[in-house]
Amino acid sequence: MILIKLGGSIITNKERPLSPRVSTINKITSQLKKIREPYVIVHGGGSFGHYWSVKYDMHTKPARYDTRGVAIVKNSMIQLDKIILDSLVRNRVSPYSLPPTDFMSGNRPIPAKVREIKKIAESGLVPVTFGDALWYGAKKSYILSGDRIMSILAKVLRPRLSIFVLNVDGLYSDFKSKKLIYDMRGSSFSTQDVAMDVTGGMRRKVEEATRISRMGLKVFFVNGNKPQRITDAIQKNKFEGTLFRGS
Repeated sequence: MILIKLGGSIITNKERPLSPRVSTINKITSQLKKIREPYVIVHGGGSFGHYWSVKYDMHTKPARYDTRGVAIVKNSMIQLDKIILDSLVRNRVSPYSLPPTDFMSGNRPIPAKVREIKKIAESGLVPVTFGDALWYGAKKSYILSGDRIMSILAKVLRPRLSIFVLNVDGLYSDFKSKKLIYDMRGSSFSTQDVAMDVTGGMRRKVEEATRISRMGLKVFFVNGNKPQRITDAIQKNKFEGTLFRGS
């Protein structure tokens, strides 16, 4: 079982609202069709859901957010999901769209429903889920990020490899010199040790990757602009990026 997170920064142009990077998406999905074992895709919101959640000041903490904002975030994520699904179909992959409401209740996962995702993947379909605005109850809602979904799924599904597909080569210890961290080992990972992007998005990825690696699972950060590296990691154990090794 493989978990693959397509980051919002690689599948969209975050500098321009509602702008998918269709060519990049197609190049990635053309590589994913080569995978010969069950896998699950999670994708972020980028200039779709993330753009609107910022505009409507929505966060991961449950609160009474603007209902119009909730509706627009959800609608934009469905639009982006459709672009991903169409690209997979064109590349002869059989995606199975799985909104997070299918396996979440409020802000808690439903273990039986998460385990069912593995059965779907083993059937030959490829489950595709995404970060979204979710109903919490008592007129509250919240943003569930794709990065958080990765650790939620990893805890139950126990993938042999979790891959975060980025728009950079991996984690940098020095952003100016582009000095890459190739290997993160043990249980003492710290966001203080790596260079962060201005949005804080990389910080969340490191936090969730650390959470997964502390489960004793491997996590790999890879550049989606070089999609061959994704399948090289899966099929050849060749890791050109940053590899987290659990303690």
